[in-house]
Amino acid sequence: MGILNLTPDSFSDGGKFNNEKAALLQTEKLVKEGAEIIDIGPQSTRPNAKFLTSEEEIRRMGNMISQIKKEFPETLISVDTFYADTVKFGFNEGMDIINDISGGQYDEEMFDTAAHTQLPYILMHINASYDTMHEKTRFEDITLDVNRYFSEKVNLLLKKGVKDIILDPGFGFGKTGEDQMKMINEVEYLGLGRLPLLIGISRKSFIYKPLGKSPLDINEETQKLHIKVLEQGAKILRVHDVAEAKKTVGLFLQKK
Repeated sequence: MGILNLTPDSFSDGGKFNNEKAALLQTEKLVKEGAEIIDIGPQSTRPNAKFLTSEEEIRRMGNMISQIKKEFPETLISVDTFYADTVKFGFNEGMDIINDISGGQYDEEMFDTAAHTQLPYILMHINASYDTMHEKTRFEDITLDVNRYFSEKVNLLLKKGVKDIILDPGFGFGKTGEDQMKMINEVEYLGLGRLPLLIGISRKSFIYKPLGKSPLDINEETQKLHIKVLEQGAKILRVHDVAEAKKTVGLFLQKK
């Protein structure tokens, strides 16, 4: 999954792709490098980012989804949003996957909308409100806590009629570096092996801050962690650097 940020304020590539021509060129690059899913992000969720309404997200996306589908019909498109109205718009434009960082907690209509569209739904572990999403939470055991959350939310989604669920443990959101490394080491236990797991650790601070590096200078370290999570059963890697991740997936498949 290649990341396409349409935002002026994302932490590592803000402002680069927030016009249609630049976004299409970046999509072409990501697809050529091996991305099978393009994850469109109309709103930054980094700490202290500007909060956008659904109307602003929709305006920012414009006809980007339909344009990408026209140019790259084989490529799946996910939209990174916590708004039901943005999902409804994206569904009408031809999106393929809902990528909701909020686990349905920031918009009470999200789960019903996911059920109505019957699109695959990415369920992420996160704190319960937008204002607290980056507050560090004290977990007795991060893996157990994430699995309890997944169990509760998955049961609710299934009751609503959502059939295709992907789990995201939520690296970079409200967790200490220690907890995130524990999750890396225990990926095989996350989700209890019941549903496919998406891992998004690209350019995350728990990797670069302890090393005293910038988000753009940790490719080698990130790929080592990607191998580790793939060996434990991760199915989707959400990344900025698609070409490097593609090489890593290739190495992993050769080992199998």
